[in-house]
Amino acid sequence: MNEKSLGLVELTSVAAGFQCADAMLKAGNVRLLLSRSICSGKYMVLVGGDAAGVQAAVTAAEEAAAGCLIDRFVIPNIHPDVVASLGRAALPPPEGALGVLEAFSIVSLIEAADAAAKSADVKILDLRLAMALGGKAFCTLTGAIGAVQTAVAAGRRVIEEAGALVNAVVLSRPHPDVYRELI
Repeated sequence: MNEKSLGLVELTSVAAGFQCADAMLKAGNVRLLLSRSICSGKYMVLVGGDAAGVQAAVTAAEEAAAGCLIDRFVIPNIHPDVVASLGRAALPPPEGALGVLEAFSIVSLIEAADAAAKSADVKILDLRLAMALGGKAFCTLTGAIGAVQTAVAAGRRVIEEAGALVNAVVLSRPHPDVYRELI
């Protein structure tokens, strides 16, 4: 994936999700990255592309949502680690500290992951979005302890501002079996 910007809509209706996905793809020069039902009977549509195309797509989805919109975002100039960690099949071998950000909202979690990746020299390992999580989302990241602490603090602020924080932790020297559970 080589997207410069991401746009996402989260909806209360599966049918509205299909309608919004169609509107998004027709409105802007974007690529569909995820379009699926998520826990709690909701639906999410995630697109990537240039900033103008993504903005046009999200605006079209807002208009097509017909009262079913829960939340949305457009993140221009998204950190490449955020895009790469979506749907990652295999994780790189982790090194250093482990940070975990957990949110009640997929929107705030992706925004927090972007803020975390931009704030310090860390590697995002994984983004898990609402499936088998009761609608929650979390991301894991790794790096030197100071960098992970800085990144988790930056991500935590974003999630707290949205009122969606579940938890945020930093493990300075996690047991190797903890990392193995991520893979």
